[in-house]
Amino acid sequence: MRVRNWKDVLSDVADADADADGWRAVGGRRADGVGEDLYVGHPSTGVYLVKTYARNPYEVEGVGTRVARKVDGGLDPLLPDESTPGRFAVQTPPEDEDDAESMARTVRETVKAHADAPTEPEHLFEDLMNAVDSPAFGPMSYDLAGRPDALEALADEFADAEELLSADLDQIVEEDGVGRGFQ
Repeated sequence: MRVRNWKDVLSDVADADADADGWRAVGGRRADGVGEDLYVGHPSTGVYLVKTYARNPYEVEGVGTRVARKVDGGLDPLLPDESTPGRFAVQTPPEDEDDAESMARTVRETVKAHADAPTEPEHLFEDLMNAVDSPAFGPMSYDLAGRPDALEALADEFADAEELLSADLDQIVEEDGVGRGFQ
């Protein structure tokens, strides 16, 4: 298992050759320490674990790794399905100004089309993600104040990765002096 910067792991998700709308995610507070845990999975690409914390409102630090090569029958029930109300997306910036303008036009047309007709929230979300060419999006189970049961179950399933990544993130937090408070 190779521990990497969290941004590199999310780049792998964005670059994966998988259906963009087939991704699912579970996230919440870390069990021990500062920050958050996020599992992102796709049936054909696998499951990734990212542990992050906000150094300040403008900087996020973290580590991550791929914990499974595919979502099998044991992992599938732990990831949310389409009935889960939360949504997430991984975004990549437009390649250039022309791409940004084209994307903005498509977003404007998408919003106008949905404004002119009855629409379901999930359809608007999916159409907007397609308009901005999101490489990964889907349902998400997330708890700001705690840990969803699925997050606990995934942490148990990948206990070795949890331990390794937690130790690395704790070291980053310690080196940043986040736990010291004001002196």
